[in-house]
Amino acid sequence: MPHDREDGDASYSIRVGARLRSIRKLKNLSLHAVEARSEGEFRASVLGAYERGERAISVLRLQRLAALYEVSVDQLLPGREDAAHSLDLREGAAGAPPSWPVAGEEGPPVVIDLNGLERLPAEERELIGRYVGMIQVKRQDFTSRRLAIRRDDLRALAFLFETTPAIMRRRLDQLGVSVRA
Repeated sequence: MPHDREDGDASYSIRVGARLRSIRKLKNLSLHAVEARSEGEFRASVLGAYERGERAISVLRLQRLAALYEVSVDQLLPGREDAAHSLDLREGAAGAPPSWPVAGEEGPPVVIDLNGLERLPAEERELIGRYVGMIQVKRQDFTSRRLAIRRDDLRALAFLFETTPAIMRRRLDQLGVSVRA
């Protein structure tokens, strides 16, 4: 039985690491930037080992990292939805939270008016702006003022806001940044 416990511990460390990496990237920080910002408290190599799940992070260091990232400690930990699976938000993936329906999400495409992001409240502007920026870099699309959000992108955005894709779609409409294609 000890072997099963070690496998579970390793799996959880990997999920914690993935969460640490995603938050760091959302904050637009490199490993070296975190090292500099923490005045060497979090060396890039050690933080990288945490993110790869090669080392377990202590609660005290997790608290200090949360303070550095300006998030709550619970945001650095995997949620209940992915406790049994690795974080995978692709369409129909096993790790997608079961409360998110796979079928029936067709609806019209979500197109973000990039100019409208400037009018959003600070927290929403920051999260949505960073995510949209990541999509622009991935697609190498820096000229368009509208950006189509794919179903998987909508799921990931909903995950960041701890809601469902349907509610996230409505919220984008309410905020006035979603336009019809």
